[in-house]
Amino acid sequence: MKDDVRNYIKQQLGTNSQWALRALVKIYENQTADEQAVGQTTEDNGIGFSGVDSTILSSFAVQVNNGRNLSIKQMNILFKRMPRYHKQIVGLIRADKLSEIEKKCVVISRPTVGKMQ
Repeated sequence: MKDDVRNYIKQQLGTNSQWALRALVKIYENQTADEQAVGQTTEDNGIGFSGVDSTILSSFAVQVNNGRNLSIKQMNILFKRMPRYHKQIVGLIRADKLSEIEKKCVVISRPTVGKMQ
């Protein structure tokens, strides 16, 4: 994956509430049933939340899944923590959507050339 795509996804996870909340729920869904039940990471399988984030992010995911909104303070915590999960999120993005993101990044990173006089 190109750096500009990786950076774009990390930026979205750290600033865009739709991206961050959807990613939160998707990663929570990838936790094992045992991990979901106890709200903590118990297996080192490279999937789901890290041990440091597991308790708080699992509680956020349960809150969102129950139809409740996160507070501003909770969203700030989510924005701070979600970018580190960009690799897992890339693996969950459909190929056609990832291609759209790559095209968007090419347009964003293309330098502007002015007319020479």
